[in-house]
Formats: sequence, structure tokens, C-alpha cells
Amino acid sequence: MKPIVFVATSRPEKSLAFYRDTLELPLTEDQPYALVFDAGGCQLRVQKVEQVIVQPYTAAGWEVDDIDQMVNKLFRKRVFMERFPFLDQDKDGIWTTPDGARIAWFKDPDENLLSLTEFSPA
Repeated sequence: MKPIVFVATSRPEKSLAFYRDTLELPLTEDQPYALVFDAGGCQLRVQKVEQVIVQPYTAAGWEVDDIDQMVNKLFRKRVFMERFPFLDQDKDGIWTTPDGARIAWFKDPDENLLSLTEFSPA
């Protein structure tokens, strides 16, 4: 089986620009009910809805090889990492887990919480 990731948008024009231009994900289809992107070989469907009900947890995430580079790249595109008072995040908003993975969170135009993860070398 191959996974498909779903998030929702009530502002498809802004989501199109964010996912295609800011995150640089290739748009594969603009359907009446969803924007469809190639998210590293996995289909990301940004569902077009009237109202987004934002969840308090991560909706989608990406594994990256160099989280510092990706966070800085997003910062230059005016995407800022989220801060959580219960996590010890560094100056760039990156949290290091007890097993050494490094994670940063950011939001899309509809406030869906997204993440980047750099796993520690085995």
C-alpha cells in the first residue's frame, strides 16, 4: 500500500501558492475538490472545504536530511517555526528528542500544523 496524506483548506489559492511555491511541491492536479501535490513520492491532497477545523496536533510532516537548511530556507520565505512552551527548542525553533531526532513545526495558510524531522544517524 502507498500512503496518501490529507489536509484541508478553505483558501485554495493561498494553499496552492504555499504548497507549490513556498514548499516547492509539484502540483499534479487541481481538482474541483482538492489540490494534489507530489510530496516526495507520496500524494498530498489538500482538500477544498468551506471551513477548516484546525487540529491541535501535526497534520503532516516531512523527513529531511538537513533540518537547519530547511528551516532557514522557509524562514527566508517568511515561514516561521512554531514555539511550544513545554519543549526546549533552540533559537530556530528546533526541538531535539531524547533519541536525537530534530523536529520543527510550522503552519500552512489554514493553520494546519506541519513538521520537518531530521532523524539522528543510526
